Amino acid sequence: MIEKIVDIQNLVEAIEAEVVQWRRHFHENPELSFEEVETSKFVFEKLQSFGNIEVSWVTPTSVMGRLFGRHPGRVIGLRADMDALPIQEETGLPFDSKKSGVMHACGHDGHTAMLLGAAKVLSQLKDEINGEIRFFFQHAEELSPGGAQEMIKAGAAEGIDGVIGLHLGSQGPLGKFSLCYGAVTAACDDFDIVIQGKGGHGSEPNGTVDPIAIGVQLVNGINQLISRKVDAGHRAVISVTQFHGGTANNIIPDRVTIGGTVRMFDPEIRKQIPVWIEKLTKGLTAANDATYQLDYNFGYSPTINEEKITSLVEKTIVETFGESNFVRSQALMGSEDFSAFAEVAPGCFAFLGAGSENPAENYPHHHPKFDVKEEALILGVHYFVRTSLNFLNEK
Repeated sequence: MIEKIVDIQNLVEAIEAEVVQWRRHFHENPELSFEEVETSKFVFEKLQSFGNIEVSWVTPTSVMGRLFGRHPGRVIGLRADMDALPIQEETGLPFDSKKSGVMHACGHDGHTAMLLGAAKVLSQLKDEINGEIRFFFQHAEELSPGGAQEMIKAGAAEGIDGVIGLHLGSQGPLGKFSLCYGAVTAACDDFDIVIQGKGGHGSEPNGTVDPIAIGVQLVNGINQLISRKVDAGHRAVISVTQFHGGTANNIIPDRVTIGGTVRMFDPEIRKQIPVWIEKLTKGLTAANDATYQLDYNFGYSPTINEEKITSLVEKTIVETFGESNFVRSQALMGSEDFSAFAEVAPGCFAFLGAGSENPAENYPHHHPKFDVKEEALILGVHYFVRTSLNFLNEK
């Protein structure tokens, strides 16, 4: 057993430079959600070159690899997301984005490179594998309805017994894995409201139905919904993030548009929030002789870490990287469409710190200066390799 562990360690360490090179390639050539044409092509060709892996297109911009072990057994899915964000990069890296206004500002370049590395290592361990490993290279995590649902509808996840994901964290201590049981990321919904009033001259507001005045009242009301409707023991957030209206200082406009995001974990609260928003909007517009249109979109579900597979992941992290590199964490209000895979089979989604020792260098996700320390990449490869083998060999 010790010899096998040493062999795996050597196989992983042997590809570190290659994994870094892949990450830099993806970082230089980012592609937006549903547009990952060249990224998925690169992944497809690399998987084919490793041998022992059946490679297929699941959607026009997502790829799946299937590695069948020597012996029958369970099926584990390993997932990485590939898309970038509409952000102008400001890192100054020698391998910064070649595309104006598009950037890997969330670590997906690293995720893709790590899973490619794991696929290369595992392809060399075919005879040690019981069962099947599926490599999900997913498109469009950043844009609802998300690529995970499309891959699942196409049949990629049929028959899997578990699924594992990993997310790099730019502000987490380098090499520290964090994990929690149960809910790990929140549901993410959004809304858009149009308030239709009656415009007019700014000097005669009495002759108008002012949608800005109504909108201000509505925003204040929405901001009070959670504190007045939701028990303080539940975590939920409504943030109004857009308010658009008007064209000149002396004109009261006909309409305004308001938009925002909603995050929560409890499914019953999730059902009630759009009801509360509509009731408030309807009442305010009716009281002021205006009309409204509300579009409420149910986005990603909460990501739930199932207890048994999460326990296996925790044990693997401690055995592989040491107890000092494991942290039991709290659920995040951010969202992830890994949740769609975790609704199909027991799932576990962990985080790997990839921050600098200098806090001033650690910019948050979705920031123009976001970056991760590349020393974390090989740790992610090792995580995928060891966790998948432990899952398949578990009795």
